[in-house]
Amino acid sequence: MNISIVIPLKNEAESLPELSSWITRVMESNAYSYEVIMVDDGSTDESWKVIEEIHEQNPCFKGIRFKRNYGKSAALNVAFREVKGDVIITMDADLQDSPDEIPSLYRKVMFENFDLVSGWKKKRYDNVLTKNIPSKFFNAVTRKMSGIYLHDFNCGLKAYKNEVVKSIDVYGEMHRYIPVLAKWAGYARIGEKEVEHRARKYGTSKFGWERFINGFLDLTTIMFIGKFGKKPMQFFGLLGTASFLIGFLISLYLIFSKLINPEFAITNRPAFYIALTIMIMGTQLFLAGFIGELVSRNAVDRNTYNIDTKKGI
Repeated sequence: MNISIVIPLKNEAESLPELSSWITRVMESNAYSYEVIMVDDGSTDESWKVIEEIHEQNPCFKGIRFKRNYGKSAALNVAFREVKGDVIITMDADLQDSPDEIPSLYRKVMFENFDLVSGWKKKRYDNVLTKNIPSKFFNAVTRKMSGIYLHDFNCGLKAYKNEVVKSIDVYGEMHRYIPVLAKWAGYARIGEKEVEHRARKYGTSKFGWERFINGFLDLTTIMFIGKFGKKPMQFFGLLGTASFLIGFLISLYLIFSKLINPEFAITNRPAFYIALTIMIMGTQLFLAGFIGELVSRNAVDRNTYNIDTKKGI
């Protein structure tokens, strides 16, 4: 199978018939073998009924239904387990992503040997205050922290090699950081393509300001796990040891001062309580790293690595 298209959606019953017809037209005109997996993320409208009708007309369209809303990351993760195509393309269901971009994305992955190609909505038709400006800030922070220089991490229109989506777990708000997850999994050939962005035709946006707070927390999680997931002692142990030593040196200074001047009241000095607190925090951080190391070393996937078997010896 050439292409698997994954479409997470919630309450998009109005746009699905037009979207499915458009995708079918593009696939047939390019003679692609394909499947389309629509994931209904707890819709309260007629979205599932429309998906069933589309499937009856074209068996290439399949559906997965959540009984409640779990979020876009969960929808993508479940669909990624099922896909069979050589190239996986994700897109939104609101008609703001154009299916006409699919052939060019497919070619960049198949013939230019990219592991992942992210769309770039250079010209956007979203609200400037609630989407465009926050999005620019979000992308700038993500570029700086991840070292991946994409203009639009959150673009729903992306293309992947099959092995990429099979090697990553997407959860929380991690769908925004799939390029980062792919990089940490060893897939460093990440490209970008300018894509058409269209004004929303039906419905309303499903995302609010809270997505940026959650997204930043998830980015911090990804960066930490990527660097220290298998070696937590190197982070907590180093930080704990440094904290303990700082507190210990302050304590030595106070004790030395007391020896020189017997009238020097250690317990009346704020530095005494600061040193004590820092030493306790350092001990706790060290123990956290020690416990984390025990958990990591006993994990089932402790020595699981992404290996290119074609080139391995």
